[in-house]
Amino acid sequence: MFDKLEDLVFRYNEIMEELNSPDVTNDQTRFRKLMKEQSDLAPIVEAYQEYKNAKATIEDSLMMLDEENDEDMRELLKEELSTAKVQVEELEEKLKILLLPKDPNDDKNVIVEIRGGAGGDEAALFAAEIYRMYAKYAETNRWKVEPLNISENGIGGFKECIFMITGQGAYSKLKYESGVHRVQRVPVTESGGRIHTSTITVAVMPEAEEVDVVIDDKDIRIDVMRASGNGGQCVNTTDSAVRLTHIPTGIVIYSQTEKSQLQNKAKAFALLRAKLYDIEQQKAHDAEAEMRRSQVGTGDRSEKIRTYNFPESRVTDHRIKLTLYRLKEILNGDLQEVLDNLIAADQAAKLAKMNE
Repeated sequence: MFDKLEDLVFRYNEIMEELNSPDVTNDQTRFRKLMKEQSDLAPIVEAYQEYKNAKATIEDSLMMLDEENDEDMRELLKEELSTAKVQVEELEEKLKILLLPKDPNDDKNVIVEIRGGAGGDEAALFAAEIYRMYAKYAETNRWKVEPLNISENGIGGFKECIFMITGQGAYSKLKYESGVHRVQRVPVTESGGRIHTSTITVAVMPEAEEVDVVIDDKDIRIDVMRASGNGGQCVNTTDSAVRLTHIPTGIVIYSQTEKSQLQNKAKAFALLRAKLYDIEQQKAHDAEAEMRRSQVGTGDRSEKIRTYNFPESRVTDHRIKLTLYRLKEILNGDLQEVLDNLIAADQAAKLAKMNE
C-alpha cells in the first residue's frame, strides 16, 4: 500500500509542475484533464502527509520519553504519543478507503426512473412522494432537477416519472437507490382504516455521453406528435412531442416536457443513451458475480431495498439492516444519513473482499 502511495505522491507532484507550464495552460483539454486528476489525487496525498506526520510524532515522542526525567513533561509526551497512535490507525483506514478502485461513473449526472408497482393509485401517489424526496435532496446539494417524462394518474400520483439530476457526484450518492421501495400506510382512498402495502421501483442510471454509447441512425425510428396532458401555450397545439424506438432492443422513449421538438428529441436521446449504457453495465455486473456480492445493492433492480412504514414513522433499509424513526424528515429530502451508511457498508464490504 505504501509503495502505491509513494507513486501517487510522485504523480501528484508531476501534475503540479505540469499545471504551471505555459504549454499546458494554453491547451484547455489537457489542462482540464490534469486538473481532474489533481483533484482526485489531492485527498489521498493530504491524508498520506497527515499519516507521515503522525508517524513522525510517534517516533519523536518515544525518543523524547527516553531522555525526559520531568514527570509533568513525560505525561504530556505520553498524551501526545497516544493521540498520534490513534491518528495513525484512523488514517490507515482512511487511506485504504481512498485507495479503493473508483467507480468511473461516480462523477456523472444521473437519470432516475420511478414506476408505480403493486398497489395501483396508492403506488402512484407514493411514486410522486419519492420523486419529491429526491428533488428536495438534490436541492440541498444544489443540483439541478429536470423532468424528462412524467405520466400522471389524475389524482396527483405518478404512474411513471423520469427525470435527470445534474450535479457533481450525483451518481456516487444516488446509485444505491435502485430497487424496490415499499410503503406501508393507510391509503387516503381506504375508508376502513386498514394498512396497505404498496411498492414502486426506482432505477438510477448514470448519464451516458455520446462517446459512451454509439447509436446507429438505422437502429432508430423517430415519431413526432402533439403532446398530451396538461400543457401551456403551444405545447398541445404543435408536433413537439417525440417518440424514439430503438429497434434492436425494442426500447421506446417518449418525451414531451418541452415546447420545442428539438429539445424533446435531445432529452429522448439522452434517456436512450442512459438506458443502453445501463444495459451494458448490468451485463458487466452479471458477469462479475463475485464483485456484485461484495457491493451493497447497486445491481439488482428486483431487490426490495427499503420500507417506509407510516404508522411507526419508520424507514428500514433491508440491505444493511438500518432502521431510522425519521420518516417525515427523510421524505422531506434528508437522505444523507441513509446514504452515508450505505456508502460506509459498501466500502467495508470491498475492503473485506480485498483482504480475503
